[in-house]
Amino acid sequence: EVQLQASGGGLVQPGGSLRLSCVASGFTFSNYTMSWFRQASGEGPEWVSSIARVGGTAAYADSVKGRFTTSRDNAENTLYLQMNSLKPEDTAVYYCAAAAGLILSSIGVPSSYDYWGQGTLVTVSS
Repeated sequence: EVQLQASGGGLVQPGGSLRLSCVASGFTFSNYTMSWFRQASGEGPEWVSSIARVGGTAAYADSVKGRFTTSRDNAENTLYLQMNSLKPEDTAVYYCAAAAGLILSSIGVPSSYDYWGQGTLVTVSS
């Protein structure tokens, strides 16, 4: 059974940091591009970041560039998102997603992904 289990969310003050994790099982993790999406209340999903299969290349949405860093540990089947300098507008449910054979033009398209996790809630508030 395919599973993507996201964790690490919580309540943090503006300017603070959180580290999200996503542990994968049931598929060959190293063959998949991994991404983070987020969905704020009343809004559609927003692409946040992606990392290539071997972890050498990553991409970020303009809204998080310079503040967030994604990484992966293929030996542990785990994806990470380090979030620094958090803002209230970062408040959302964060989802990890996996895609095989993803092309650059489809990186931010939710329907391009094969597997999705259940998400973890990040709340940035004072």
